[in-house]
Amino acid sequence: MLSNPLVATVLIFALIALGEWISIISRARIPMLLTAMLGFLVMSWTGLFPDDILEKSTFPALGAILIGPAILHMGTLIPFSILKSQIKAVLIALGGLIVSGLLVLTIVPVVFDYPTAVAGVGPVSGGMIALIITSEKLTEIGLTSLVVIPALVVAFQGVMGMPLAMNFLRRYAIKLQGEMDSGTFIAIAPEDKQEGSKSKLNKMSMTLKLFLVFVGAAIGVMLGEITGIHYSLWCLAIGVIGVKVGIFEAKTLEKSNSFTITMLAIIFVVIGTMADVTPQDVWNHLPAIVLILVIGTFGIALGGYITSKLVKWHPLKGMPVALTALFGFPADYLLCEEVSRSVARNEKEEQILFDELLTPMLIGGFTTVTVASVVLAGVLVQTL
Repeated sequence: MLSNPLVATVLIFALIALGEWISIISRARIPMLLTAMLGFLVMSWTGLFPDDILEKSTFPALGAILIGPAILHMGTLIPFSILKSQIKAVLIALGGLIVSGLLVLTIVPVVFDYPTAVAGVGPVSGGMIALIITSEKLTEIGLTSLVVIPALVVAFQGVMGMPLAMNFLRRYAIKLQGEMDSGTFIAIAPEDKQEGSKSKLNKMSMTLKLFLVFVGAAIGVMLGEITGIHYSLWCLAIGVIGVKVGIFEAKTLEKSNSFTITMLAIIFVVIGTMADVTPQDVWNHLPAIVLILVIGTFGIALGGYITSKLVKWHPLKGMPVALTALFGFPADYLLCEEVSRSVARNEKEEQILFDELLTPMLIGGFTTVTVASVVLAGVLVQTL
């Protein structure tokens, strides 16, 4: 019965729905994605879920296809006028990575060894691409016993990062709420409504709008293969430029009524990163993993705090931006959505808070996960 694709999909969907419900009743103190990921581990380890439930579902395969369109959609969410002003978010994200990397490379070799530190420092500062780079190099030089470290670091870094970032985001949203009440609130930038209205495609059918998104994402993927620059950056750039010149509408997937199913499919992919983690893997390398995660998380938060002070951003705004290194997309989007929904007192306030939180978080996530971590991992593995 569990081999039926629909039944398998419903069982995993149930974990996501449970996480969403817990997030709502806890007023976003417990992230939905965290509940879903830990729930999947528990169900897999206890044998209640078969090992191949994700393969039986086939939904993660759809999610893998939809990552490019979703990232392009993220580009259509960010008005160009705001994007140009986000250099501070980039600096804060980089500051977190630098401090974290220095601490991990200084402390972990003293307790374990240098290869163990390198195995963890790339992935803890980013995501799947850094994991792949690190794992391939470890296998190439015969350190296959260490391959599990970057895999487990990537698997569990969200457990460390999401609740911490959620806490900072909530406190910052409440601070903004107080500023709104006192009349001292100033928006991050004027809302750029002209970009969406310039599009001549507003009257197109939903099917054609969705087709254009897929075409743009496919071009981004092809450019990624040709140039060696990760396709997510191309998709993001295509989204930003496309909405500016009128090829896409602002919030393009939402306008084509496709965003919810897209995000759901991608969440299946994220949950799938936990699929190969076994209790024995965790137990054997637990001390090194815990040390790397604790030091890495502390370093990212510390670097975010210091850089926020230097660029004159409130630390409650800057530290979550730095912490996006621990979870990236789509968790950065989901956290902003959950916080703005739980803190806001009405729909208008929810949209204002969401707009204020989302842009720097997305920029921070793309800076760390898709660019800086890849560079960091690529450089450090060459030192092994």
